[in-house]
Amino acid sequence: MPTFWKHVNEVLREADIIIEVLDARFIEETRNREIEYKVRSNGKQILYVLNKCDLVNIEELKEKSKELQPSVFISSKEKLGTTILKKKILQLSHGERVTVGVLGYPNVGKSSLINALSGRGSARTSSESGFTKGLQKVRVDSKIMLIDTPGVFPKEEKDIAKFGKTSAISSGKIKDPEYVAMRIIEEEKERIKKHFKIEEDDPEEILEKIAIIFKKVRKGKELDLDAAARLFLKQWQEGEIK
Repeated sequence: MPTFWKHVNEVLREADIIIEVLDARFIEETRNREIEYKVRSNGKQILYVLNKCDLVNIEELKEKSKELQPSVFISSKEKLGTTILKKKILQLSHGERVTVGVLGYPNVGKSSLINALSGRGSARTSSESGFTKGLQKVRVDSKIMLIDTPGVFPKEEKDIAKFGKTSAISSGKIKDPEYVAMRIIEEEKERIKKHFKIEEDDPEEILEKIAIIFKKVRKGKELDLDAAARLFLKQWQEGEIK
């Protein structure tokens, strides 16, 4: 059994409540139904926390999250929703002392969420996915203890474009950035055209325009699509393309 699944099982044993951290921009893509099934099979409560809510339309988010109950919207970066999250945790624990496991895909913001809750840099954070190597316990206050974990991929998940889109794999580590960028452009075309003020409709032509905008041109005026795609992915993952 891979180490991270060993960690997941440890958290399920120790925690009273499990937080599944989701990226508010990509709710379905960052849900780990394998974990959700395990949580429920172990008779534990699950709380959905939709992070990065500052990057989406809140009314649309409310509609999309109706089936995810209970759920809380937060932005670790902007320190939004953390008080509401603490109240929700204590509501679920009926005001008793509680241990909360924090699970989710790599780079959805688990460690940043813990830091926002605890009010200090207790959990190590990094923009590089996979930074949290093992379990870390962090006390939020006299009643709430959090357990941070490494990011967990579903066992059967192999979609590299999805991992690039959701930041589960950092832009610098993606082996075929051009393919991943084209997939994202295809799926999020109107948003990307609007951001870069591009008229073209074909994904390949859009990427070529982006390369020109980024000034990624080799000698002989040949476009460096690989470098342009990697820079595009970096901006995408850092939330610059809203």
